[in-house]
Amino acid sequence: MTIKGQGLPVFDLIVTVSDLVDLVSPVIGNHHQQTAYIAYTVGQELGLPEDDLLRLYLAGSLHDIGAFSLESKLQVLDFEIENPHQHTEAGYLLLKDFEPLQDIAGIIRYHHVPWNYGIGKEWNAETVPDFSHIVHLADRIAVSIKHDVEILGQVKGIVSRITEKSGGLLMPEAVDAFRQIAERESFWLDVVSRSLRLITRRLIEEPINKFDCVSVYSIAELLRRIIDFRSRFTAVHSSGVAAVAGFLASFSFFDMNSINMIKIAGLLHDIGKLAVPSNVLEKPGALTAEDILVLRKHTYYSYRALEHIESMREINGWISFHHERLDGKGYPFHLKADQIPLGARIIAVSDYFTAITENRPYHKGVSSLEALKLMEHMSKEGAFDPDIVSLLMDNIDDINALRSIAQAGSAAEYRKFSAGLDEEQESN
Repeated sequence: MTIKGQGLPVFDLIVTVSDLVDLVSPVIGNHHQQTAYIAYTVGQELGLPEDDLLRLYLAGSLHDIGAFSLESKLQVLDFEIENPHQHTEAGYLLLKDFEPLQDIAGIIRYHHVPWNYGIGKEWNAETVPDFSHIVHLADRIAVSIKHDVEILGQVKGIVSRITEKSGGLLMPEAVDAFRQIAERESFWLDVVSRSLRLITRRLIEEPINKFDCVSVYSIAELLRRIIDFRSRFTAVHSSGVAAVAGFLASFSFFDMNSINMIKIAGLLHDIGKLAVPSNVLEKPGALTAEDILVLRKHTYYSYRALEHIESMREINGWISFHHERLDGKGYPFHLKADQIPLGARIIAVSDYFTAITENRPYHKGVSSLEALKLMEHMSKEGAFDPDIVSLLMDNIDDINALRSIAQAGSAAEYRKFSAGLDEEQESN
């Protein structure tokens, strides 16, 4: 099953991920989109072809995807970062196995390597792409912008600061291109515009249409890793939900295409958690009332992030309504009964069953039997669709077997990812 153009919108999903990551803190603002736009514009000034400009834009959109905790996200906003390479390596490891973004992964991996008067053309005996240095420059320009000060009044100071770092921290050729761009008020007004997503979408309309066909499952699996690998406690969660949901859908009058899309929804059901700080996801002990309120935002974030993607409208409902209840006491929209699509009801049952049987910092996983008893009681109270819970109960052995296979694969991926991060730490 492949996609192109209007199938599963790879570009829009990537931008959605970067937007959600920036929602973790208002201090971060629109950092990924600003960095992407600046990198694109510098590349344009350097006369790079369209395909290279697209690579710069995508790398800028995802450059800090490996900064998991709020603390690390705030650290990368410092102009000169100490020990920046763990988050760049994490970003590289997340993306490197997704073929369409392999070269983007390499750009991200080295985007904090200092130019160091040309020595920065290599790092650890590896060639550093010039694109990495352009993204580094764009990143440093973006973090220099003060969001509470009139932008045009900041230009002189930002240009001076960047120029001082030319040759040492930053690649001179890219700095020279930036200095030319900086003379245009329109550039700065674009950077801080609330319409920046629309501005950049128009810029790259042509090259993005040339994006190669991509497997639906490969993009969903990539996003699943980005969502789940932020915490060791959720590393295998979404793959388990997808396996359970796919089985339940196969007995719920879905055709094969819809069953496949339910699996996609299972892989992406927690996409809104990209806007939740990982220190909440990994918090030891019981969550506070405030922590719970932060967590409860994630389905709202999912809905708003995906609603502009027309081809994902149905999947968005399945993803974003999976914490609604038939009795209207769910969240965040308080939908009732028939307002909740069957796909969302299936994801709800699959998510709760998978989550409650997993170990988390704030609870120890229960057995499948205990989970089923609890869910049967909750369905009688209006939490879940009783028919779907009965289907889960009737097929629990087969479902657990499928789930175990799916989660074993994800666990192996996560061990490889963690080992890569440990290796990077030891080398620095």
